[in-house]
Amino acid sequence: MDALEAIHTRRSIRKYTDESIAPETIKELLSAAMSAPSAVNAQPWTFIVIDDRKLLDEIPTYSPYAAMARNAPLAILVCGDTSLEKAPGFWVQDCSAAIQNLLLAAHALGLGAVWTGIHPMEDRVEGFRKAFNLPEHIIPLGLVPVGYPAQKAGPQDRYMEEKVYHNSYGKKL
Repeated sequence: MDALEAIHTRRSIRKYTDESIAPETIKELLSAAMSAPSAVNAQPWTFIVIDDRKLLDEIPTYSPYAAMARNAPLAILVCGDTSLEKAPGFWVQDCSAAIQNLLLAAHALGLGAVWTGIHPMEDRVEGFRKAFNLPEHIIPLGLVPVGYPAQKAGPQDRYMEEKVYHNSYGKKL
């Protein structure tokens, strides 16, 4: 699958088979995430790979929009490490780029995944902080449940001409 095909056909997948994901595949996902650009190349991210069924089943109790974690064989918690920042405050963009790479890699590898937001919702941040023993300088940004898809989601054309301007806002191309 080439990059443009992956971008245009990737969809959020919330239903998974019970097939486990091989350690080599997990490493490929993480390698893709870590290949994302970051401000001043600081790479202020850290990843927690979660495959413990009890931990996955508890996630929706403190992150209500992550109910699909209950049937995912794996989830990856993407966190910003503020102690690694060279450009303060940019950890959010950096980790977001890592998540997008992770989602595209999952799709290219035949997996399904979905980005569930954590930061800046304080109740969710605190839930993950407590559940995964995160120190103050590690801030959970998003959780990505991953698995082999048990649902199909076709491509959609999301291009909207009305959202494109030329040289200044309000001036159409």
